Amino acid sequence: MKTVILQEPGQFNLVETFPPASPETDEVQVRVRRVGICGTDLHAFTGTQPFFNYPRILGHELAAEIVEIGPTALQHDLKVGDHCCIRPYINCGVCDACRRGVTNACTRLQVLGVHRDGGMRELINVPIDKVHKSTILQDEELAMVEMLSIGCHAVRRANITPGEYVVVVGVGPIGLGVAQFAHLAGAHVIAVDVSESRLAFARQQKAIEQCLDGRQDVLEQFKTVIPDGMPTIVFDATGNPASMMKSFGYVASGGKLVYVGLFQGDITFNDPEFHRRELMILASRNATAQDFKHVMDALETKKIDVKPWVTYSPSPEEMIRDFPMWLDPANGVVKAMFSF
Repeated sequence: MKTVILQEPGQFNLVETFPPASPETDEVQVRVRRVGICGTDLHAFTGTQPFFNYPRILGHELAAEIVEIGPTALQHDLKVGDHCCIRPYINCGVCDACRRGVTNACTRLQVLGVHRDGGMRELINVPIDKVHKSTILQDEELAMVEMLSIGCHAVRRANITPGEYVVVVGVGPIGLGVAQFAHLAGAHVIAVDVSESRLAFARQQKAIEQCLDGRQDVLEQFKTVIPDGMPTIVFDATGNPASMMKSFGYVASGGKLVYVGLFQGDITFNDPEFHRRELMILASRNATAQDFKHVMDALETKKIDVKPWVTYSPSPEEMIRDFPMWLDPANGVVKAMFSF
Protein backbone atom coordinates (compact mmCIF):
# COMPACT_ATOMS: atom_id res chain seq x y z
CA MET A 1 0.00 0.00 0.00
CA LYS A 2 1.08 3.61 -0.52
CA THR A 3 2.50 5.29 2.59
CA VAL A 4 3.92 8.78 3.12
CA ILE A 5 6.72 8.87 5.70
CA LEU A 6 8.34 11.98 7.15
CA GLN A 7 11.85 10.58 7.30
CA GLU A 8 13.39 13.61 8.98
CA PRO A 9 12.63 17.33 9.12
CA GLY A 10 12.08 18.54 5.58
CA GLN A 11 12.04 15.11 3.90
CA PHE A 12 8.91 13.17 2.90
CA ASN A 13 9.12 9.79 1.15
CA LEU A 14 6.27 8.09 -0.71
CA VAL A 15 6.88 4.35 -0.39
CA GLU A 16 5.15 1.00 -0.69
CA THR A 17 4.60 -0.79 2.64
CA PHE A 18 2.82 -3.96 3.68
CA PRO A 19 -0.84 -3.50 4.61
CA PRO A 20 -1.71 -4.05 8.28
CA ALA A 21 -2.85 -7.45 9.51
CA SER A 22 -6.51 -8.00 10.30
CA PRO A 23 -7.68 -5.90 13.23
CA GLU A 24 -7.16 -7.31 16.69
CA THR A 25 -9.64 -7.31 19.55
CA ASP A 26 -11.47 -3.96 19.88
CA GLU A 27 -9.96 -2.67 16.62
CA VAL A 28 -11.27 -1.83 13.18
CA GLN A 29 -9.38 -1.55 9.92
CA VAL A 30 -10.19 1.50 7.82
CA ARG A 31 -9.31 2.69 4.34
CA VAL A 32 -8.14 6.29 4.54
CA ARG A 33 -10.25 8.48 2.23
CA ARG A 34 -8.97 11.95 3.11
CA VAL A 35 -6.04 13.31 5.13
CA GLY A 36 -6.12 16.91 6.30
CA ILE A 37 -2.89 18.88 6.72
CA CYS A 38 -2.63 20.82 9.97
CA GLY A 39 -0.24 22.96 11.97
CA THR A 40 1.13 19.94 13.79
CA ASP A 41 2.22 18.48 10.46
CA LEU A 42 3.87 21.77 9.51
CA HIS A 43 5.75 21.88 12.82
CA ALA A 44 6.85 18.27 12.39
CA PHE A 45 8.14 19.10 8.90
CA THR A 46 10.20 22.02 10.25
CA GLY A 47 11.46 20.06 13.27
CA THR A 48 9.70 22.24 15.85
CA GLN A 49 6.90 19.94 17.05
CA PRO A 50 7.19 19.05 20.77
CA PHE A 51 7.23 15.37 21.82
CA PHE A 52 8.07 14.16 18.32
CA ASN A 53 10.40 11.52 16.88
CA TYR A 54 11.45 10.60 13.33
CA PRO A 55 10.75 8.80 11.10
CA ARG A 56 6.99 9.16 11.46
CA ILE A 57 3.87 8.59 9.38
CA LEU A 58 1.92 11.80 9.88
CA GLY A 59 -1.82 12.23 9.60
CA HIS A 60 -4.45 12.61 12.31
CA GLU A 61 -7.20 14.54 10.51
CA LEU A 62 -8.79 11.54 8.85
CA ALA A 63 -11.88 10.55 6.92
CA ALA A 64 -12.07 6.80 6.45
CA GLU A 65 -14.18 3.84 5.37
CA ILE A 66 -14.46 0.72 7.51
CA VAL A 67 -13.17 -2.38 5.72
CA GLU A 68 -12.97 -4.90 8.59
CA ILE A 69 -14.11 -5.08 12.20
CA GLY A 70 -12.16 -7.13 14.71
CA PRO A 71 -13.63 -9.19 17.55
CA THR A 72 -15.11 -7.02 20.29
CA ALA A 73 -17.50 -7.15 23.21
CA LEU A 74 -17.93 -3.36 23.11
CA GLN A 75 -21.31 -2.06 22.03
CA HIS A 76 -21.27 -0.37 18.63
CA ASP A 77 -23.36 0.19 15.51
CA LEU A 78 -20.51 0.08 12.98
CA LYS A 79 -20.50 -2.03 9.84
CA VAL A 80 -18.20 -2.55 6.90
CA GLY A 81 -18.65 0.29 4.40
CA ASP A 82 -19.46 2.96 6.99
CA HIS A 83 -17.74 6.31 6.47
CA CYS A 84 -16.30 7.84 9.59
CA CYS A 85 -13.78 10.14 11.18
CA ILE A 86 -11.18 9.04 13.70
CA ARG A 87 -10.59 10.49 17.16
CA PRO A 88 -6.80 10.13 17.08
CA TYR A 89 -6.06 10.44 20.81
CA ILE A 90 -5.12 7.04 22.21
CA ASN A 91 -5.50 7.32 25.98
CA CYS A 92 -4.57 4.69 28.56
CA GLY A 93 -7.90 4.62 30.41
CA VAL A 94 -6.35 4.01 33.83
CA CYS A 95 -4.36 7.14 34.79
CA ASP A 96 -5.84 9.78 37.10
CA ALA A 97 -6.76 12.05 34.19
CA CYS A 98 -8.59 9.25 32.37
CA ARG A 99 -10.41 8.20 35.53
CA ARG A 100 -11.62 11.78 35.92
CA GLY A 101 -12.83 11.84 32.33
CA VAL A 102 -10.08 14.15 31.08
CA THR A 103 -9.05 11.65 28.42
CA ASN A 104 -7.61 14.37 26.16
CA ALA A 105 -4.95 15.05 28.80
CA CYS A 106 -4.11 11.42 29.57
CA THR A 107 -0.66 11.20 31.16
CA ARG A 108 0.30 8.49 28.65
CA LEU A 109 -1.48 9.97 25.65
CA GLN A 110 -0.42 8.79 22.21
CA VAL A 111 -1.69 10.86 19.29
CA LEU A 112 -1.82 9.26 15.85
CA GLY A 113 0.62 10.98 13.52
CA VAL A 114 2.54 12.50 16.44
CA HIS A 115 3.55 9.95 19.08
CA ARG A 116 2.71 6.92 16.93
CA ASP A 117 2.28 6.43 13.20
CA GLY A 118 -0.82 8.03 11.73
CA GLY A 119 -3.01 7.97 8.67
CA MET A 120 -0.89 9.06 5.72
CA ARG A 121 -1.32 5.55 4.30
CA GLU A 122 -4.04 3.66 2.55
CA LEU A 123 -5.02 1.36 5.44
CA ILE A 124 -4.71 1.66 9.22
CA ASN A 125 -6.03 -0.22 12.26
CA VAL A 126 -7.55 1.95 15.01
CA PRO A 127 -9.39 1.28 18.29
CA ILE A 128 -13.08 0.79 17.69
CA ASP A 129 -14.03 3.34 20.35
CA LYS A 130 -12.17 6.07 18.41
CA VAL A 131 -14.40 5.70 15.35
CA HIS A 132 -17.23 8.20 14.76
CA LYS A 133 -19.46 7.34 11.82
CA SER A 134 -21.84 9.55 9.88
CA THR A 135 -24.40 8.66 7.23
CA ILE A 136 -24.72 12.33 6.28
CA LEU A 137 -21.30 13.96 6.10
CA GLN A 138 -19.05 13.80 3.07
CA ASP A 139 -15.43 12.72 3.36
CA GLU A 140 -14.16 16.31 3.14
CA GLU A 141 -16.31 17.22 6.14
CA LEU A 142 -15.37 14.12 8.11
CA ALA A 143 -11.69 14.91 7.65
CA MET A 144 -12.23 18.29 9.30
CA VAL A 145 -14.06 17.05 12.39
CA GLU A 146 -10.85 16.61 14.41
CA MET A 147 -9.62 20.09 13.52
CA LEU A 148 -12.97 21.64 14.40
CA SER A 149 -13.09 19.67 17.64
CA ILE A 150 -9.92 21.43 18.77
CA GLY A 151 -11.72 24.76 18.50
CA CYS A 152 -14.92 23.36 19.97
CA HIS A 153 -13.03 22.08 23.02
CA ALA A 154 -11.30 25.43 23.54
CA VAL A 155 -14.64 27.23 23.44
CA ARG A 156 -16.14 24.77 25.89
CA ARG A 157 -13.17 25.37 28.22
CA ALA A 158 -13.82 29.12 28.06
CA ASN A 159 -17.47 28.79 29.17
CA ILE A 160 -18.68 31.73 27.10
CA THR A 161 -21.63 33.82 28.26
CA PRO A 162 -23.85 34.89 25.33
CA GLY A 163 -23.12 38.49 24.38
CA GLU A 164 -19.47 38.45 25.40
CA TYR A 165 -16.89 40.05 23.13
CA VAL A 166 -14.38 37.38 22.18
CA VAL A 167 -11.13 37.82 20.26
CA VAL A 168 -9.50 35.04 18.25
CA VAL A 169 -5.83 35.74 17.55
CA GLY A 170 -4.65 33.76 14.54
CA VAL A 171 -7.28 32.73 12.01
CA GLY A 172 -5.70 29.75 10.37
CA PRO A 173 -7.95 26.67 10.32
CA ILE A 174 -7.83 26.15 14.11
CA GLY A 175 -8.65 29.80 14.82
CA LEU A 176 -11.46 29.72 12.27
CA GLY A 177 -12.88 26.70 14.09
CA VAL A 178 -12.68 28.54 17.41
CA ALA A 179 -14.53 31.45 15.84
CA GLN A 180 -17.31 29.19 14.55
CA PHE A 181 -18.04 27.64 17.92
CA ALA A 182 -17.63 30.89 19.84
CA HIS A 183 -20.27 32.34 17.53
CA LEU A 184 -22.58 29.36 18.14
CA ALA A 185 -22.09 29.96 21.88
CA GLY A 186 -23.49 33.47 21.43
CA ALA A 187 -20.31 35.55 21.43
CA HIS A 188 -19.46 38.61 19.36
CA VAL A 189 -16.36 37.32 17.56
CA ILE A 190 -13.44 39.50 16.50
CA ALA A 191 -10.48 38.11 14.56
CA VAL A 192 -6.88 39.35 14.70
CA ASP A 193 -4.13 38.26 12.31
CA VAL A 194 -1.01 39.62 10.65
CA SER A 195 -1.68 37.85 7.34
CA GLU A 196 -3.76 39.79 4.83
CA SER A 197 -4.78 36.62 3.02
CA ARG A 198 -6.07 35.05 6.24
CA LEU A 199 -7.90 38.23 7.19
CA ALA A 200 -9.47 38.34 3.74
CA PHE A 201 -10.78 34.80 4.18
CA ALA A 202 -11.94 35.53 7.75
CA ARG A 203 -14.00 38.48 6.48
CA GLN A 204 -16.06 35.99 4.46
CA GLN A 205 -17.06 34.05 7.60
CA LYS A 206 -20.48 34.92 9.03
CA ALA A 207 -19.27 33.87 12.47
CA ILE A 208 -16.71 36.71 12.54
CA GLU A 209 -18.10 40.22 13.04
CA GLN A 210 -14.86 42.21 12.81
CA CYS A 211 -11.33 41.59 11.51
CA LEU A 212 -8.39 43.56 12.91
CA ASP A 213 -4.89 43.94 11.53
CA GLY A 214 -2.39 42.54 14.01
CA ARG A 215 0.38 44.59 12.40
CA GLN A 216 -1.27 47.76 13.74
CA ASP A 217 -2.05 48.85 17.32
CA VAL A 218 -4.55 46.17 18.36
CA LEU A 219 -5.58 47.86 21.61
CA GLU A 220 -6.48 51.04 19.74
CA GLN A 221 -8.54 49.02 17.28
CA PHE A 222 -10.40 47.36 20.17
CA LYS A 223 -11.69 50.79 21.24
CA THR A 224 -13.59 51.15 17.98
CA VAL A 225 -15.30 47.75 17.99
CA ILE A 226 -15.79 46.74 21.65
CA PRO A 227 -18.07 48.84 23.90
CA ASP A 228 -15.77 48.63 26.95
CA GLY A 229 -12.62 48.60 24.85
CA MET A 230 -11.34 45.15 25.89
CA PRO A 231 -12.51 41.59 25.21
CA THR A 232 -13.43 39.38 28.15
CA ILE A 233 -12.10 36.24 26.42
CA VAL A 234 -9.07 35.95 24.13
CA PHE A 235 -8.17 32.76 22.29
CA ASP A 236 -4.64 32.62 20.91
CA ALA A 237 -4.44 30.03 18.14
CA THR A 238 -1.12 31.12 16.66
CA GLY A 239 1.46 28.87 18.32
CA ASN A 240 3.74 31.91 18.04
CA PRO A 241 5.51 32.90 21.29
CA ALA A 242 5.54 36.63 20.55
CA SER A 243 1.83 36.60 19.78
CA MET A 244 0.99 34.44 22.79
CA MET A 245 2.73 36.79 25.18
CA LYS A 246 1.24 39.86 23.48
CA SER A 247 -2.24 38.34 23.82
CA PHE A 248 -1.80 38.54 27.60
CA GLY A 249 -2.23 42.31 27.26
CA TYR A 250 -5.46 42.04 25.28
CA VAL A 251 -7.67 40.62 28.03
CA ALA A 252 -10.06 42.72 30.12
CA SER A 253 -9.84 42.65 33.90
CA GLY A 254 -11.46 39.50 35.21
CA GLY A 255 -11.21 37.94 31.75
CA LYS A 256 -9.83 34.71 30.34
CA LEU A 257 -6.91 33.94 28.05
CA VAL A 258 -7.13 30.55 26.33
CA TYR A 259 -4.00 29.17 24.68
CA VAL A 260 -5.06 26.88 21.86
CA GLY A 261 -1.80 26.85 19.91
CA LEU A 262 1.50 25.76 21.42
CA PHE A 263 5.19 26.01 20.69
CA GLN A 264 8.36 24.46 22.03
CA GLY A 265 9.41 26.96 24.68
CA ASP A 266 8.35 29.09 27.66
CA ILE A 267 5.62 31.70 28.02
CA THR A 268 6.25 34.57 30.44
CA PHE A 269 4.05 37.38 31.74
CA ASN A 270 4.20 40.13 34.36
CA ASP A 271 2.94 38.69 37.65
CA PRO A 272 1.71 41.97 39.24
CA GLU A 273 -0.29 42.74 36.11
CA PHE A 274 -1.67 39.19 36.12
CA HIS A 275 -2.89 39.67 39.68
CA ARG A 276 -4.07 43.25 39.16
CA ARG A 277 -6.46 42.15 36.45
CA GLU A 278 -7.23 38.80 38.14
CA LEU A 279 -6.90 36.97 34.85
CA MET A 280 -7.62 33.34 34.20
CA ILE A 281 -5.22 31.55 31.85
CA LEU A 282 -6.37 28.25 30.36
CA ALA A 283 -4.64 25.67 28.21
CA SER A 284 -6.72 23.73 25.72
CA ARG A 285 -5.43 20.36 24.54
CA ASN A 286 -6.92 18.13 21.87
CA ALA A 287 -10.61 17.22 22.23
CA THR A 288 -12.98 14.63 23.69
CA ALA A 289 -15.68 12.35 22.36
CA GLN A 290 -18.19 14.95 23.53
CA ASP A 291 -16.51 17.58 21.35
CA PHE A 292 -16.53 15.26 18.33
CA LYS A 293 -20.25 14.65 18.78
CA HIS A 294 -20.96 18.38 19.08
CA VAL A 295 -18.96 19.15 15.93
CA MET A 296 -20.60 16.38 13.92
CA ASP A 297 -24.05 17.55 15.03
CA ALA A 298 -23.21 21.11 13.96
CA LEU A 299 -22.03 19.91 10.55
CA GLU A 300 -24.94 17.53 10.00
CA THR A 301 -27.53 20.19 10.91
CA LYS A 302 -25.78 22.79 8.72
CA LYS A 303 -25.09 25.14 11.61
CA ILE A 304 -21.62 25.49 10.14
CA ASP A 305 -20.34 25.01 6.60
CA VAL A 306 -16.64 24.37 6.16
CA LYS A 307 -16.60 22.97 2.62
CA PRO A 308 -15.22 26.28 1.22
CA TRP A 309 -12.26 25.96 3.58
CA VAL A 310 -10.74 23.15 1.49
CA THR A 311 -8.78 25.23 -1.01
CA TYR A 312 -6.30 22.61 -2.22
CA SER A 313 -6.75 18.86 -2.79
CA PRO A 314 -3.43 17.45 -4.05
CA SER A 315 -2.33 13.91 -4.78
CA PRO A 316 0.29 12.42 -2.39
CA GLU A 317 2.99 13.30 -4.93
CA GLU A 318 1.76 16.90 -5.20
CA MET A 319 1.48 17.11 -1.41
CA ILE A 320 5.14 16.18 -0.99
CA ARG A 321 6.15 18.66 -3.70
CA ASP A 322 4.09 21.58 -2.41
CA PHE A 323 4.30 21.05 1.36
CA PRO A 324 7.15 23.57 1.92
CA MET A 325 5.03 26.33 0.37
CA TRP A 326 2.32 25.85 2.99
CA LEU A 327 4.67 27.09 5.69
CA ASP A 328 3.90 30.63 4.47
CA PRO A 329 0.30 31.80 5.16
CA ALA A 330 0.63 34.21 2.23
CA ASN A 331 0.27 31.28 -0.19
CA GLY A 332 -3.51 31.51 0.31
CA VAL A 333 -4.10 27.84 1.18
CA VAL A 334 -6.71 27.72 3.92
CA LYS A 335 -7.00 23.94 4.20
CA ALA A 336 -5.11 21.34 2.19
CA MET A 337 -6.42 17.80 2.07
CA PHE A 338 -5.20 14.84 0.02
CA SER A 339 -6.36 11.34 -0.82
CA PHE A 340 -4.67 8.22 -2.16
